[in-house]
Amino acid sequence: MHHKRTLASYTKNDFVKRPVALRVYDLVETGIDFEAHHHKWGQLAYTAKGVALVQTEQGRWLVPPGHAVWIPAEKTHSININAAAKFFVLHIDADKTENMPPDCCVLEVSPLLASLISHAEGFPAKYEPETPESRIMAVILDQMQSAKTAPLLLPLPTDDRLVKLVSILMNDPADTRDLQDLSRSIGTSARNLTRLFKKETGMTFGKWRQQRRIMAAIELLAEDRTVTEVALDMGYESVSAFISVFKQIIGVTPSRYFKNVTNE
Repeated sequence: MHHKRTLASYTKNDFVKRPVALRVYDLVETGIDFEAHHHKWGQLAYTAKGVALVQTEQGRWLVPPGHAVWIPAEKTHSININAAAKFFVLHIDADKTENMPPDCCVLEVSPLLASLISHAEGFPAKYEPETPESRIMAVILDQMQSAKTAPLLLPLPTDDRLVKLVSILMNDPADTRDLQDLSRSIGTSARNLTRLFKKETGMTFGKWRQQRRIMAAIELLAEDRTVTEVALDMGYESVSAFISVFKQIIGVTPSRYFKNVTNE
């Protein structure tokens, strides 16, 4: 079950005039959907537990445990946070974000940054300048600027034919039909789809399908599903094939990836 929040309900308490301000969402039984909105501050949304999905005009960003998504000021976005998640949202004065990436991206949260954010949970909303709280927030901002990016974007096309195509795999990432079969199901040619897909997403259809499967797999693994279960659910012929593709895209095996997250 999810609770929807509109733009009005999200922004009714305007940005607190501090360089960095923190909101925390500790969810147990009910997730939250923030409908499409934008705001005048930059935003770093960090997932300590659970999974969040952020969508912009660029595509869909997966934010698994131990990661954060950076959203520049004025960027329209929606956020879906699952239940049993702990989600930290850092609002940063736009004047302080010049060293942050110009576009949305998912960042790896280091153990130091995670510890600092967790420590700041107890800070008053209107902490005073030149205090231990303000200095911790300054270090958080510094650590954000040096965080590494993670390959967790799924670009989404806008062409109607491609929207139909990706909708099939968004609903069922384990669908194993080839592009020829999928193109027939939406009444167009595989050649047209191949050309359009690369043009609109910057990825081949095959690479996009792999990315979709791996991102869906990370969501399931974050729910404590086994690697074997997830590999079969995602339509892979073998566990080794799944592990190989996961390592190719993410850089480490699934077990190593979630071990690193747990250790953080």
